[in-house]
Formats: sequence, C-alpha cells, structure tokens
Amino acid sequence: MVTRPAIFKWRQTQPGLILCAVRWYLRYSLSLRDVEELLEERALNVDHTTVWRWVQCYGPEAPIYSSAIPDSKKEGTLRHRCRHRPVQYLNNILEQDHRAIKRRVNAKQGFRGFQAAQRTIQGYEAVHMIRKGQIRWVGGDDLLRQIQFIDNLFDLAA
Repeated sequence: MVTRPAIFKWRQTQPGLILCAVRWYLRYSLSLRDVEELLEERALNVDHTTVWRWVQCYGPEAPIYSSAIPDSKKEGTLRHRCRHRPVQYLNNILEQDHRAIKRRVNAKQGFRGFQAAQRTIQGYEAVHMIRKGQIRWVGGDDLLRQIQFIDNLFDLAA
C-alpha cells in the first residue's frame, strides 16, 4: 500500500489527479465545469465544486506587492524612494505582468468571497511565475519539469 502525503489525508482521489486538475484550472482559461468535463473524459466523476475546493486547498501561493516591493528595495533593484502607486498606467511594468491573470479572472466572471478570490489569485500568480521561468532550475518552456516541481512541492513521487 502506497502512503500518501499528509496534506492529502482523507481525500478519495489520487493526489496526482488532484494536482493535475488544480494545475489545469490555474494555468489555462478553463472554468470549473470545463475541468470537471476533462476529468470525466478520464473516467473520474468529480463535481465542479470539488474542483473549486481543491483549488482553494492546494493552489500554490505567490508573493504579493506588499512583500515584493520591500524585497526589491533590499536587493537594490528598486531605489529606496520608490513607492507603489495603485493608479492605472503609473506602474506599467508591474501591471503589464498581470494581463494573463486579469484575463483568467474575467473569464471566470468574478468571485463570491474575498478568501476564495485571494487563494485563487495567489494560485494564478504562482503558476504564472512557474510558467515564466521565475523558479530556479525550472525553465519556462519545460512543461514536464514544471509538473515535477509542483509534484515535489506536495511530496508526490514521479
């Protein structure tokens, strides 16, 4: 009998399939029902609300502006007098990076609760960073290495 990582305790579905569904939802512009349909094609009957729960529970988290700006100042990338201005067009370089995330959020037609929005958007950000190659030793164009990296985060054997 194969032991599961503790984070997947009490889950009936295999951890690899859960992470695959979460990765599909966060990486591609798919609705929860689209992911449900893809899983159904693979003979796994899962409701779209279950996929939503998986995204909330297993979606990777990404740093946000509150920590990114001070870290950039410490590294010397930004000057110490630099400040974040949350006005459109004033932070073009930072805001330009969020186009893909904005497109996904708009395709999902918003969120019902703040906590759900926060967890889902953090997942979008983390997967986007992995996809852009901003993770050490994981190339942006190496899909298999990206999948292995996410599996290793959750202690899954390849």
